[in-house]
Amino acid sequence: MSKLTKNQKSVAEKVETGKAYTLAEASQLVKDITTTKFDASVDIDVRLGVDPRKANQMVRGVVSLPNGTGKVTRVLCLCTPDQEAAAKEAGADYVGLDEYVEKIKGGWTDIDVIITMPSCMGKLGPLGRILGPRGLMPNPKSGTVTMDVAKAVKDVKQGKIDFKVDKAGIIHTSIGKVSMPAEHILGNAKEFISTVIKLKPAAAKGTYIKSIFISSTMSKGIKIDPKSAE
Repeated sequence: MSKLTKNQKSVAEKVETGKAYTLAEASQLVKDITTTKFDASVDIDVRLGVDPRKANQMVRGVVSLPNGTGKVTRVLCLCTPDQEAAAKEAGADYVGLDEYVEKIKGGWTDIDVIITMPSCMGKLGPLGRILGPRGLMPNPKSGTVTMDVAKAVKDVKQGKIDFKVDKAGIIHTSIGKVSMPAEHILGNAKEFISTVIKLKPAAAKGTYIKSIFISSTMSKGIKIDPKSAE
């Protein structure tokens, strides 16, 4: 059996196995146990008491994190010429239409979010095989297909994220960076969990929030007491 490194021993001493921490405690603890040299992401995993195979129990939504994501989000806005100036002013990194559609066809996906207009969606259809697997296909439900592209760009740049439950009934997403103050991580976590609670399907029975864990990119998970997150 391999020996624990000095850092691993330090982390093991800080996190009690089986203990459920409050959201506030975990927001500080995730910073304390992260030893990576890079600015790791802070991730949250919420296991729900739903059956995602049933359409009436699918949980999907968007949330604007009050303290931002802590990372630079590269936004491509595919829009008509009359909306290009507004999109650029709102902070879009790339703005245009046909030239970017061709770039994507050629394999370019060096972006994090694509925002477009309903009238432009027809040109994105053939790109489904490229954008779909990467989670880049715009969707009206996530607010990335809209007539007001400038507002959508601004929202994403300020910390708007979209999420959905996976086949195992778990929502996994990033809510910040370990370099952020603990109170900012806490604020983002509270806003995210509150949004998930509001999206509880009427068809879901029994316990809705089954478990919550917070971790950083390469740290162990910290168990959260769900009641502390309400």
